[in-house]
Amino acid sequence: MSVTFNKAKTPIVLTIAGSDSGGGAGIQADIKTISATGGYACSVITAITAQNTLGVSAVHPIPLPIIEKQLDAVFSDLNIVAVKVGMLADSDIIELVAAKIRQYQPRFLVVDPVMIATSGDPLLKQTAIETLKTALLPLADIITPNLPEAAALTQLAVPNTQDGMLAMIDELRLLGAESVLLKGGHLECTNESNDVLILPQEIEIFSAPRIQSRNTHGTGCTLSSAIASYLAQGYTLMSTVQLAKHYITSAIEHADQLDIGHGHGPVDHFFALRSKTTHNHCSKSLITPKYPSYINMINEG
Repeated sequence: MSVTFNKAKTPIVLTIAGSDSGGGAGIQADIKTISATGGYACSVITAITAQNTLGVSAVHPIPLPIIEKQLDAVFSDLNIVAVKVGMLADSDIIELVAAKIRQYQPRFLVVDPVMIATSGDPLLKQTAIETLKTALLPLADIITPNLPEAAALTQLAVPNTQDGMLAMIDELRLLGAESVLLKGGHLECTNESNDVLILPQEIEIFSAPRIQSRNTHGTGCTLSSAIASYLAQGYTLMSTVQLAKHYITSAIEHADQLDIGHGHGPVDHFFALRSKTTHNHCSKSLITPKYPSYINMINEG
């Protein structure tokens, strides 16, 4: 007797970004995040970096024909719902990715305008910023700049207060994306980490307690990938940002439980899996989380 199984419809998310040999950011962080939040991750690698928890020592862009072949391969076969774009390295790569986005027209496009690594190392050539602004950002449903990236995109000073963040809103809207999530993680003088979701006619502020941790490598990649994953699963933009904010907050909260490298280590992408394993062997009191897990939020929402 044959058995028939119902196939689950899997939300497929494509990450277009650079490879981090240390595994904490870039393509590696994206795939971990998409997998941990319920999506299926496929990837197009735009650059290879020699990178670890101490910094970036080399960047090698992938030849354009190989990037194009990767893009055509995944788009022609897989039902990609959402695309997350990270490191693109130069103008030619940006223009190619923008052309393929227009050609294949995925339902959602999330752009993390990666210019500077958490370590401070430059990841995008200065000459490519204008290309990013004109060719790719206007195609995005949401872009996720941090404060230095927002300053570079708008030619404004890097804000050091929340009022300074709010003063950037008009210029960020002019970039042409449907919405902007301005990340406030660099405002270290505050007790909360506030991100501002900028919509065409309104704004929403998402807050979480600021967590003091040395292990924050890949936070931007992780947040933008979580947004792409939740959008692909059908959540509204507001719910998506809330879920992604909780996910990255919990991943940072658990990051110090990892012992990875000698510098700024990665966040804990699989904190929920580890907590579940611990729960099976330890008492509840040992693993009570401070923040609701993204799994609970999905079940409730």
